[in-house]
Amino acid sequence: MKEFRFHGRGGQGTVLASIALAKAFFQAGYWVQTFPVFGSERRGAPVEAYLRLETTKIYLRSNVYTPDHVIVQDAGLLGFLDITRGLKPGGWILLNAPALPADRTAFDGFCLACIDASAIALHHGLGSKTQPITNTAMMGAFARLFTNPPLEAVLQAIESEMPVKIAENVAAARTAYDAVVLHGLVRGSELQPAAGPLFRKAVA
Repeated sequence: MKEFRFHGRGGQGTVLASIALAKAFFQAGYWVQTFPVFGSERRGAPVEAYLRLETTKIYLRSNVYTPDHVIVQDAGLLGFLDITRGLKPGGWILLNAPALPADRTAFDGFCLACIDASAIALHHGLGSKTQPITNTAMMGAFARLFTNPPLEAVLQAIESEMPVKIAENVAAARTAYDAVVLHGLVRGSELQPAAGPLFRKAVA
């Protein structure tokens, strides 16, 4: 079983991204669960969503407390949220940022990947400068980092789930798929190469 936690802000499409990815994984043959947790329903408030997947039926019904990997749609959350809480050692953190954080102390023992999803979203006309809608760019980066679900399945999920600007959202996912940078495992002040996580093949 693999479990993911998504961090974002209201209005960025964090929950929609987790739902669309769940549908893409389902189309690829996995059993899936996805559900959100809202601290406040106001726009810009921190939001969490969870995705659980397995190659067989999932009977677990609890929250995700120890995710395998974490996706962060807004780097501004790093200043006041512990996005590594419960994260399994060696887990990947996919971060919406143009470059690695200068202070990587909090990420020691975890793997980092970065994608400038905000810039990609703005380039494709998704959202505004003050609030780019980064969810589909993050989905494309997700597909590249985790090698699953297949990019084409992600693009199909975007086409079926996104309410507006479908072509632009698909383009953002493709751009991010090609642009995401896998920096590797953080060990003190150093980075060590680390391969993206491998999934067991789903049985159709």
